[in-house]
Amino acid sequence: MNFLHVTIILIRLIIENPDGTAVWEMRSVRNRLGDNIVSANPIPFLATERWDGKLFLGGWNAAGATRDIVEPGSGALLTRVGMASPKDVAAAAQRARAAQAAWVALPYEERAAIFRKAAALIERETGVLSDWIVRETGAIPPKAGVELHMAQGILQEAAALLTQPSGLILPSNPGRISMARRVPHGVVGVISPFNFPLILSIRAVAPALALGNTVVLKPDPQTPVSGGYLIARLFEEAGLPKDCLQVLPGGVDAGEALVTDPNVTMISFTGSTQAGRRVGELAGGHLKKVTLELGGKNRLIVLDDADVDLAASCAAWGAYLHQGQICMTTGLVLVHEKLAGKLTEILVGKAQHLPVGDPASQQVALGPLISARQRDRVHAIVEDSVKQGAVLRAGGSFDRLFYQPTVLTGVKPGMRAFDEEVFGPVASVVSFSSDEELVSLANRTEYGLSLGIISASTSRALALAERIPTGLLHINDQTVADEPHIPFGGRGASGNGGRHGGPANWEEFTQWQWVTIKDSAPRYPF
Repeated sequence: MNFLHVTIILIRLIIENPDGTAVWEMRSVRNRLGDNIVSANPIPFLATERWDGKLFLGGWNAAGATRDIVEPGSGALLTRVGMASPKDVAAAAQRARAAQAAWVALPYEERAAIFRKAAALIERETGVLSDWIVRETGAIPPKAGVELHMAQGILQEAAALLTQPSGLILPSNPGRISMARRVPHGVVGVISPFNFPLILSIRAVAPALALGNTVVLKPDPQTPVSGGYLIARLFEEAGLPKDCLQVLPGGVDAGEALVTDPNVTMISFTGSTQAGRRVGELAGGHLKKVTLELGGKNRLIVLDDADVDLAASCAAWGAYLHQGQICMTTGLVLVHEKLAGKLTEILVGKAQHLPVGDPASQQVALGPLISARQRDRVHAIVEDSVKQGAVLRAGGSFDRLFYQPTVLTGVKPGMRAFDEEVFGPVASVVSFSSDEELVSLANRTEYGLSLGIISASTSRALALAERIPTGLLHINDQTVADEPHIPFGGRGASGNGGRHGGPANWEEFTQWQWVTIKDSAPRYPF
């Protein structure tokens, strides 16, 4: 089952019942954890005293610098964490390298059991983990549930990697065995973002560890618990040997130190295209393998034979889920001119009825944007696009970090809403009159992450998709989807061809080694 199905059901209740009736049973997250988690957290598994002002570097140890973490929904102080320096990164990488040989030498059954136990811990601690994700990231509870469900699946898939074949027997002459086997890189550095912090960290951490690497994780400092310390606690409780995982929240200096450290042999980066270019440049300069999963300007195409109600539903979901803060968010709704008016009317109605507020204390469909900086960027793109000729049909306003679901029409190439990844709840509607114009518009981007096409004719949709480069393709669905076992990633400015998940984990987190074996050494003429 697609991991978003439960979320779809829950949010649909809000969309269809804007007065607040028949929505999910909302527990008061703030009452559950206390108004100030720094002063008292009664939950032992995520007791903040474990990490208050600390890094997970050889265990929980005090950091030279700290950062206060504030809830985007309420502005309340949530916790304090350590902030890593380049010196901390070097120490962590050295520890990880020293631990790697013993880790990969453990029997595979013992390693697999650690991932299964970590998955079971998510099940046991779901309520508390969900509450943390809601408060730290501004997510609605169903989105937090998606992260936890997906993380469980990723851990179970990681355990399964350990019983898969790890090589090939190759043709050879009599008296010699020739084989190719996959071996770990050594130490993998993982840099992850704020938007789906648990998923986007653990999807690299878990398979990298399972395949025999040790890991240094640098989560985004805006979400260091959901994207880092939560994972450290899972593996700590599950019995992962010391120093196999280090977790270091930090800034740009820590990230660059991780990419360039000589003890780190591979980098997995998820984040903006701008930052990804810098990571790729640094990694390339050190001849280091790097996987980049970057931004997207994802296109939802609505052909003239589509069901307009279903298409509008897909557009709203793809544009507004988690306030549009998803790499797969529907950035452009390309709709045939015959349906554009009706689809816009429906989309505007949905945008005007979606409740926005603090998901830790209210029944809402959209929570806050992660920061004032991100809110201001979203608003500037909307205002600039309107000045360039786009028409604001809904939204375009905010209260604190809560940005209203927005609809722009008349969007054209050259406008910021057409060209840039917004990373906010903005649906940009673009009309087209022919398939040729559609293909031209769809290819007016450097990005290539996710593409959705809504049509009554699957063959027509597939034929059009062949002309639009993309890493993820969804026929008769919107652009936001992921599952633990699929190879996820994009092309162009959305990534460098690497993938996370499923068969791609072997490709990314191991490398080939050719091995030949003879009973005795031959005598050569020299």
